[in-house]
Amino acid sequence: MLLVHHHRLNEKTANLLKIYCSMEEKLTAVIFQVLKFIFISIVIQCSIATVLILFGKGKRPTSDEGGLAFNELFFDYSNIPSLHDFAARDGNRVMYRQYPAQSNTVLILVHGSGWHSQYFLLLAEFISSQGLAQVYTPDLRGHGQSPERRGDVNYINQLEDDLADFLAIIRKESPYATLIVGGHSSGGGLVIRFAGSRYSQQANGYLLLSPFLKYNAPTMRHNSGGWAHAYTGRIAGLSMLNMIGIHWFDYLTAIEFNMPEEARDGTETLSYSHRLNTAYAPRNYKKDLSSITQPLLVVAGTADDAFIAEQFEPVISQYADAQVTLLPNVTHMGLVVGPDVQTVLKDWLEGFNKQ
Repeated sequence: MLLVHHHRLNEKTANLLKIYCSMEEKLTAVIFQVLKFIFISIVIQCSIATVLILFGKGKRPTSDEGGLAFNELFFDYSNIPSLHDFAARDGNRVMYRQYPAQSNTVLILVHGSGWHSQYFLLLAEFISSQGLAQVYTPDLRGHGQSPERRGDVNYINQLEDDLADFLAIIRKESPYATLIVGGHSSGGGLVIRFAGSRYSQQANGYLLLSPFLKYNAPTMRHNSGGWAHAYTGRIAGLSMLNMIGIHWFDYLTAIEFNMPEEARDGTETLSYSHRLNTAYAPRNYKKDLSSITQPLLVVAGTADDAFIAEQFEPVISQYADAQVTLLPNVTHMGLVVGPDVQTVLKDWLEGFNKQ
């Protein structure tokens, strides 16, 4: 009886072992097929991305797309404040200008693409001279008189990290100050990105002057009115690689700017790498705007030659509680140098100072 019992146990054990081995073989085959599918998918994705990166520069703007009117920025800069610098977290020195005022409100103004903070002179002088706010105008990394690498950063999130470092320094010097972060054009896009980041609560308010939202947002004119020539295919290819964690080629040029010769003085930045171009824009303007709980002012001119000003209110109001003001017959560049915006900002900042 014992022999029969052991024989039956051995048969059961053998059967279980066969079932286990069969299941293991099937599982191995499934895992192999999954890995094979993933590998083939990655190869296909990388192949498509490579073609887009190599050949995706797109068509240049036609001659009838004249670009932005820079002539409004041709004024006397002789009394502009000197540049200072602060140390970012990587030890790099980032330049800025300061416009002091007897005010507990601090406004940081972030410049748009292609140039640097110099063109904020008239607006910053007005705000500070009226005692509305102390104004700081940083030259973003990759821009200005002598950047480490013009048109480039070290990684995609570096501009918002630099901005957070700058705000932390200001907050340390003025712990009870009201901090407002504002930006013009692509600088407004960076401010939206900042507002949607982990740093969003560092600011007490946000100011957007004709901000960039996205290349296909309802606010966009084609090629930003002839100002920008984006390598659309290359951007798509590099973004595909970024999605699978590949950033080896983020240094490649992704966009060029059509700045008139008479506006150039050697401090302009006429192209951006993929990582700087991405760093300058909202991650997702809808989600980023939805993150804003602080007071938000949006100002644009109806003669804006880069964006469709009338679209700002219906687009932004879907995602944020914003005061949107349109200035009649004001252009994209005229917005930051003309008197019309000064009145709007004076009323808004006075409201902040009364809080």
